[in-house]
Amino acid sequence: MRFRYSTEENGRPVKKAIVYTQDEHRINFSDVDTQAVYIVERLQANGYETYIVGGAVRDLILGKRPKDFDIVTAASPVKIKKIFRNARIIGRRFRLVHVFFGTRIFEVSTFRSMKDGPTSNTFGTIEEDVLRRDFSLNALFYDPLKQLVIDYVGGMKDIQKRLIRPIIALPHIFTDDPVRMIRAVKYAAVTDFKLPLTLKWKIRGHSSLLAGVSPSRLTEEIFKIIHSPHALAIVEGLDALGLYCYLQPRAAELFKTMPAFKARYLKTIGALNGEGFKNLPGETLSALIRDYLEDNADWDGTRGIEPLSLAERCKNAFALARQFVLPMNPPRVELDAALRLLFAEHGVSIKRTRFNERRPRPKSPPPGKHVETSKPAANKPATASELATASGLAAANSTENTPNKRRRRRRRRPVKQ
Repeated sequence: MRFRYSTEENGRPVKKAIVYTQDEHRINFSDVDTQAVYIVERLQANGYETYIVGGAVRDLILGKRPKDFDIVTAASPVKIKKIFRNARIIGRRFRLVHVFFGTRIFEVSTFRSMKDGPTSNTFGTIEEDVLRRDFSLNALFYDPLKQLVIDYVGGMKDIQKRLIRPIIALPHIFTDDPVRMIRAVKYAAVTDFKLPLTLKWKIRGHSSLLAGVSPSRLTEEIFKIIHSPHALAIVEGLDALGLYCYLQPRAAELFKTMPAFKARYLKTIGALNGEGFKNLPGETLSALIRDYLEDNADWDGTRGIEPLSLAERCKNAFALARQFVLPMNPPRVELDAALRLLFAEHGVSIKRTRFNERRPRPKSPPPGKHVETSKPAANKPATASELATASGLAAANSTENTPNKRRRRRRRRPVKQ
C-alpha cells in the first residue's frame, strides 16, 4: 500500500490518498478495454494526468467486465479533440468529449473544480474532482498503464464492506441534483450493496424534488433502467422508497389500486434480457406499456360499439401509450416500434409508416416558372402551340427580370515613377 501526498502552504506534506497496487486491488487487466487503455496512453504521452473512473473501476474491483469506460483527464476538451481526430465535443454547460471507435463511444471529461460548489463547471485538479463525485464506490481512479488504483475517499473499504456511502454531505447531496436518489437505488440493485438507513430516510424525505427534474433527464434515466440486466431490482427499489411515482406516475398509481396489475407489470420488467428477449427494435420500451395496453387497447377493433379501422386503432393505442409513460418522452420511432411489436403479438401487422405518417410537402415550382393561381374555366388540355407560346413568354420574362451580371473591367492606375 502506498500513499499520495500534497503540500500545504507552509510546505508540510499532507497525506491525501491511498494508492493500491495490483496485488491489492486484484483487477484482471484482461477485463480492461484495449481502446480505453489506448485513450489513457495517448493522453498521458502528451503530458496529461489521465485515469479510468467511475462504475468501470468499481466493476473491475468486483471481478466484473464493465460495458462502459469513462475517462477523466487534466486535458481540456479542446486539447483532447486535438489529440484524437475521431472525437467530438458535446454539451453546453458541462463540456465533454466523445471519442469514437466504430460504433463504440468513450466519454472523456476534464477534472472539475469545487470553486463554485459541487455543480461547478470550471476545470480543476483530481483532488477537487473527486469531491464532486456522488458516492465513494464510484470515486476511484484507475491507471491501467501502472495498474494502480487511487482512492481519496475510502471507496475501496466501502466496496469491501458492500456499503453505499455518499461523498457530498447529506443536507446537500440531493438538493444539488435530485437524480442522485435514482442513482443510489440503481447502484444498490446493481452491486447488491446496502443503503444506510440515514440515506434511505433522506431519500424518502427529498423524493418530491424529482418533480422538478426535466422530462429529458427522467427519460434518460428510465432508458438506462430498462436496458439494465437488473431492471426488476431497480424498479422494486425505486417503488419501495417512493421514487417510482415520479418516473412513471400512472404505473405507480395502478400499483396501489390494482395489485394484480403490479404483479404482471413487474413480471414483464423481469423478463427483459431473459431467455425470450430478442433485442428487437422497441422491445425494451414495450415492457413499460404492455400490461396497460393489454387492458385498454382495442387490438382487433371489436371492443367498441362500432368497429374501428386499423388507422384509428393505431392512433388510439399510440395516444394511450404516450399518455401512460408521461413524463417520459421516448423517441417517436422507438414508441412506433414498440406498438408494432404489440400489435403483431395479436396477429395484426402494421406498416412501418402507420404511426408516423405525414403529409408530403407541396413541391415548389422551379425558378423563373410562372404559376397560375386562378382556376381554369375548363379542364381542356393545352395544345402544343399554346405550350410553346407560354414557355417562350416565360423565358422572355425571366431574361428581362434577370439582372445584368457582367463585370466591369477595372481600370488600372498608372504606376508613378
